[in-house]
Amino acid sequence: MTAMAHIHPTAIIEPGAELGADVRVGPFCMVGSQVRLGDGSELISHVVLAGRTTIGPRARIFPFASIGHQPQDLKYHGEPSTLTIGSDCMIRESVTMNPGTEGGGLQTVVGDRCVFLTGSHVAHDCKVGDNVIFSNNVMLAGHCTVQDFAIIGGGAAVHQYCRIGAHAFIGGLSGVENDVIPYGIALGNRAHLAGLNIVGLKRRGFSRETIHDIRKAYRLLFADEGTLQERVEDVANSFEDHGVVHEILDFIRAGGSRSICTPRDAHEG
Repeated sequence: MTAMAHIHPTAIIEPGAELGADVRVGPFCMVGSQVRLGDGSELISHVVLAGRTTIGPRARIFPFASIGHQPQDLKYHGEPSTLTIGSDCMIRESVTMNPGTEGGGLQTVVGDRCVFLTGSHVAHDCKVGDNVIFSNNVMLAGHCTVQDFAIIGGGAAVHQYCRIGAHAFIGGLSGVENDVIPYGIALGNRAHLAGLNIVGLKRRGFSRETIHDIRKAYRLLFADEGTLQERVEDVANSFEDHGVVHEILDFIRAGGSRSICTPRDAHEG
């Protein structure tokens, strides 16, 4: 523990914990012996950090967050798994995050500049990218992947092993049981693809021409004719040099244990 940290007298810091410069630990927090907390981070109060947990610089963690306790997986038997959280993350009240398991590579990883609002959960073996937002009470099951800039609305539940593509938007209270393509919107229980995240694309500075091309590619991908694999190849040929479109195609080609989330109506989007 560094002498430059500011520790409230009621906080408990176990021997072996590593606290960076200008860390602030508020009342009634507990920091475990294998925790590493980056420079400039702040634990507001009643925060518990446990396990082999590493948190990057400038994190702000709010009351009753439980970060790094053992996975909620009955197959876990004490393996030395880890939880790694990047820089500049905000973790609000009652958020829970768990380390990995032997069945998922023994690590859970969260990227930089992420926001986790009250009551949201990141389960074991998940991979969360940069600039991701979880609204209140989002439930991310084990082994999921959430790519950069994705936003998951309040109360949404994501099935284990699902992939959420970059810049995707998941509507509140959705039950997601299949992979959601980059830039897509998924809504409902069970969730269906409901078009593209046009608002998000505009906010992040995508040009009108690029958005037009993505919409055209989307309609071709989810048309009625042929198989999805055939349509992927048709779109690849039509947008041979379009990096954003190929990001979607690469996501579909990569596959996973879950199916691709599709529209209920081929004309959506």
